[in-house]
Amino acid sequence: MHPSEVLFQGNRQPLLLPACDHYAGSEKLMRKSIALQQELGPLFDITLDCEDGASAGNEEAHARLVAELLLSDDNKFNRIGARVHDVASPFFAQDVEIICAAAQRLAYIVLPKVHGAKEVAAAIKLINTHAAKAGRKDLPVHVLIETHGALREAYDIAALPQVQCLSFGIMDFVSSHYGAIPANAMRTPGQFTHPLVVRAKLEIAAACHAHGKVPSHNVTTEIKDTAVAANDAQRAAAEFGYTRMWSIHPNQIKPIIKTFTPRLSEVSEAAAILLEAEAKQWGPISQNGRLHDRASYRYYWTVLQRAKLAGLSLPESATTLMNGSPTDPTLETP
Repeated sequence: MHPSEVLFQGNRQPLLLPACDHYAGSEKLMRKSIALQQELGPLFDITLDCEDGASAGNEEAHARLVAELLLSDDNKFNRIGARVHDVASPFFAQDVEIICAAAQRLAYIVLPKVHGAKEVAAAIKLINTHAAKAGRKDLPVHVLIETHGALREAYDIAALPQVQCLSFGIMDFVSSHYGAIPANAMRTPGQFTHPLVVRAKLEIAAACHAHGKVPSHNVTTEIKDTAVAANDAQRAAAEFGYTRMWSIHPNQIKPIIKTFTPRLSEVSEAAAILLEAEAKQWGPISQNGRLHDRASYRYYWTVLQRAKLAGLSLPESATTLMNGSPTDPTLETP
């Protein structure tokens, strides 16, 4: 049996996504982002924005541009998604219909400003109707948690099979408190210390991990100093359990990826532990005076998968161990 089958015993492995989700809303920035993805490879996702990051007044033409970019040869890796208008918007259904015409090349659709699981389920039903016309089944859906209702039902939303990622929309969430949460809670250090914001981040991360989904951390609004984005990513990962983060400027992409990528020493340790475990038919082992069994093996297996997704060159022993995996823990590419 392959290690993934032994360690997860037929259960679906937790989903993994590229650590950085880069948002772009204007044609210039969308094309620039796609060119950067071609250069760096599928180490980060791109979300083409039809909502808050796009200009108002030209909604249909903008949605058609998104579909055009998705279907173009520039979409080399099929790791480009799209954020549509919220379900209450008169442009929501139009966005879905136009963009889902390119569903075969679409990585995911992002739903903003939802208020609960039933609303997400209804939106998914419409998405599926239009995606099916393009020959796509079970198109992945990412959901922005930025309202009181969505936070209250985060567990139920994460449990929906097509939902693969929950993102925290910190600015809308703080704004929805109408001054009860100060503006400095939208950025560091307040975003990591204000109790209501901390609670929201933890609820989202816990809901995702309970269902094997991906929690995606909110934006860093400081775009000149890349160290701020790197610090936010480090705290999001180490203190809040996030495995993915938004980028709103190309300069934020590499620092975010680097921060979420396992260290080479951790990758080497994971490979050594798993190779010894395999030799013992996945029974308990002792390495460097520490006991390991299948519980810790699952952790170290995920370390290798995250390193692979980030484009790290894995030790030859780890590559051999991972080859031939019958189940890929990353999201399936169209």
